[in-house]
Amino acid sequence: MNKIAKFVLACSMPVALAAPAMAHHSAAAYNTQQEVKVTGTVTEYKFKNPHVYMTVQVKKADGSTAPMEVEAGAASVLNPLGFTRDSVSVGDVVTIVGNPARSNADKSMLGRDLFKSDGTYYPLNIASKSIYAPGNETATSIAGTWFPPRTEFNGFLGGARNWPVTEKGKAAMAANTDPRATTQKDCIPIGAPALMFYPVANTITVQRDRVVMKVDWLDSERTIYLDGRKHPPASETSLLGHSVGRWEGNTLVVETTNFKEHPMGFSNSLPSSTRKRLTERFGLSQDGKSLIYSGVMEDPEYLAKPVEWSGQWLYRPNMPHSNEKCDLEVARKFLRN
Repeated sequence: MNKIAKFVLACSMPVALAAPAMAHHSAAAYNTQQEVKVTGTVTEYKFKNPHVYMTVQVKKADGSTAPMEVEAGAASVLNPLGFTRDSVSVGDVVTIVGNPARSNADKSMLGRDLFKSDGTYYPLNIASKSIYAPGNETATSIAGTWFPPRTEFNGFLGGARNWPVTEKGKAAMAANTDPRATTQKDCIPIGAPALMFYPVANTITVQRDRVVMKVDWLDSERTIYLDGRKHPPASETSLLGHSVGRWEGNTLVVETTNFKEHPMGFSNSLPSSTRKRLTERFGLSQDGKSLIYSGVMEDPEYLAKPVEWSGQWLYRPNMPHSNEKCDLEVARKFLRN
């Protein structure tokens, strides 16, 4: 542990870290360098995870109409930005700004911004602007609902290129270049700690003998036991591992082991093994407006030495969860593009 690769995440980190590629899947099917705008009537609308889809009947120059399928972000990701299940209804007339598909550009697009006929704006993409203004609420403990900004998420995954990895890790990263290989097409989320930086609502409930963390992404929920129990035998593994914790003042320190092997255990391209181990710290900032999330991740099969990280979540006590389960059919829909 004396040799640790360190990096720190900052909310001011540039946003040019390929946000679409950091989400459910790559935006390679769309020409993100070209912007298009369409206006029409919503004829179909699905508020789902890991993507929202809608069909807009667009009026063409010759007076005829044609359907345009619009792919938007995940329900869980758009929800904190202000786009909810009730933001759009079938029959609404909307104007959508986005990027055309590389093939069938007249039939499909990646939505970024939506405007209703009365001028109301809604975000459709992880990189779109939020309709909410930050509040001045302050927390007195780590309990409550928190929101990791997109810059933190991008910063963590973007930093993966600088992690010290083993030869096995280098080979895996070189091989994992196909966006269709994502585990999230099977409703399996990326591994922690990347999961904990996903820009969705994350609610922490503190109980006497445990702390429960509900992450609004692909049905993820973690339980950290505070009752002094030990980790189970190494043969007993699970997707999110087994976590035990202790309090150091007001900071929760968590040790997690017993992970299953995971093709996206550390990042979009770096797997993790059953030897993965996390030491996490969840502490309240001095002003009570953010939670400092830091720790050390280890895995001798894929990381040449332990890697330390530090980032922050923002306190958002009134932010609701989307409560949308992952829809397997929707998750795999992009494979057809």
